[in-house]
Amino acid sequence: MLIGEVARRSGVSARMLRHYESLGLLRPSGRTGSGYREYSGDDIRRIFHIESLRSLGLSLREIGRALDDPGFTPSALVDDLIRQTRERIAAETELLTRLRRIDAAEPADWEDVLQIVVSLQALGSKSAAARQRAALSSADEIPVEALVEAVLRETEPNVAGALRWALARSGDGGTALLAQGLGSPVAAVRERAVRSLAELPGDEATARLRDALTDADGVVRGHAALALGTRGVADAVPALVDLIVEGRNDTDAADALSLLAGDTSTADRIAARLVDRLTHDTTEAPARVRLTQALADIPGRTASDALVELSGDGDRAVALTAAYLLRLRDAG
Repeated sequence: MLIGEVARRSGVSARMLRHYESLGLLRPSGRTGSGYREYSGDDIRRIFHIESLRSLGLSLREIGRALDDPGFTPSALVDDLIRQTRERIAAETELLTRLRRIDAAEPADWEDVLQIVVSLQALGSKSAAARQRAALSSADEIPVEALVEAVLRETEPNVAGALRWALARSGDGGTALLAQGLGSPVAAVRERAVRSLAELPGDEATARLRDALTDADGVVRGHAALALGTRGVADAVPALVDLIVEGRNDTDAADALSLLAGDTSTADRIAARLVDRLTHDTTEAPARVRLTQALADIPGRTASDALVELSGDGDRAVALTAAYLLRLRDAG
């Protein structure tokens, strides 16, 4: 079979077939009387083998080794091809993400495009200072999706604060993306999502914070409760009382409880919750003092009656604290 017929049947151009021949990959079995290349059935099969290996990403040099070296084993090469393919997919995915973010920012001209690229690069810098500057100085130029991704992975407190500030200025788009972060299997990521949601206004952010009250991690629940307390959401009361018992952000938790105790009914429920934990057998002495102190700013008869009873408590620290708070209430 002559080269033209081979090219037509195999789909490999005559020029490429000659290139294979020049590299020693392919050697036509014969020549016609006029000197034209003539390919046998085995030559045709070799052409298809070459094209099959090319489709896997092998270089022509690697194909030559694979076809001609009897001792060649494919496993190591295939493993290397898998690694290279994964790296290429990751790079392409990163590029696609960057292009989508640039498109979402709706740049007016190439100057805008370049500025967005610079901001995104700074946001991904290894330097915490560079990331913080990017968040503070380029907040309006960074797409919301990029800000959310950055804040969910950021471990430096100052940078995280700057990113939350930038995200709060970006509008409503970040709430749904942060809600996805609440589904992360990593508690630290969920905590970052909650702390970011706490700085976003609106009913949607409040709803997502309510969801976080049932999180398996106490730190995540605590941050959600503190944020909800300042928003007047009474569902946060149990988690706020837990913070006081555990001694984590207990002062902030007590302040949030006092904000929630705006009406008599809610104030009495809060006081009853605090008293319930005070009388719990497993509540340790330091926690009982903190719970007693939390009653200070809870108005109403239930809190006052509880302080009267606690002023005679067997724990001297609790009794003295309750007596002191009663004097303050009477003076007020």
